Amino acid sequence: MLRTARRVLLWGRAQAPALACGPSTRVTVGPPCALRPPGSSILLQAARAYADKKPVTQSGQMDDLPSSMLLKDYQNVPGIDRVDDVVKRLLSLEMANQKEKMKIKTEQLLTQITLNPEDTTSLEARVIKLTVKIRNYEEHMQKHRKDKAHKRSLLMTIDQRKKLLKKLRQTNFEVFEKICKELDIEYTFPPLYYRPAHRRWVAKKAFCITVFQEAQKLKKLKKQEEALKREGAKRSESQDASLS
Repeated sequence: MLRTARRVLLWGRAQAPALACGPSTRVTVGPPCALRPPGSSILLQAARAYADKKPVTQSGQMDDLPSSMLLKDYQNVPGIDRVDDVVKRLLSLEMANQKEKMKIKTEQLLTQITLNPEDTTSLEARVIKLTVKIRNYEEHMQKHRKDKAHKRSLLMTIDQRKKLLKKLRQTNFEVFEKICKELDIEYTFPPLYYRPAHRRWVAKKAFCITVFQEAQKLKKLKKQEEALKREGAKRSESQDASLS
């Protein structure tokens, strides 16, 4: 990109004297000609072409949490109300790291959605934890688009949540609908399994079908022979009974 920009700048410097006077005039030694307006400069056009677009800032999942809220470890400490404002600020969410904020956000969603917030091993609680984690990864990827490690972790977490949602849908459909509605999750059904048929597999499948058909024919012939034997035995028994 830098090499292309350098070529454009050098070409613009070489063409600037000719383009300043117009395409039909020649460059002569004398007083300078009238310059073009600044908006039509080639250098400005090249700079605009390589200008980076600023990412659009979106609202995050932590925006609804008040910045003056204390951390989890210090909320139930006796005498915390009488502490200095500077100490409260140090122990609040304003000075906390992202890990502490995610913990408080997870607890908030657990109390809102689940019946028992202390149960963190159920399927719905695990889905809530993964959802908070996924949204944190998405916010990070909006700021750092070339971070491949976080992108890989994001995709792996999404796949893990899909498995849990599938299992929750099979076991408890009402809770599944509630979680999808509260967390604004759009569940998509997994695609059907498809394996491309190669020549060896097609030949093997055709051979298996022919073997199965021949086996069915042999079974029919055996049944017919057994039926004929039974009829012959019954006739012989009836003839013996008539003679006696």
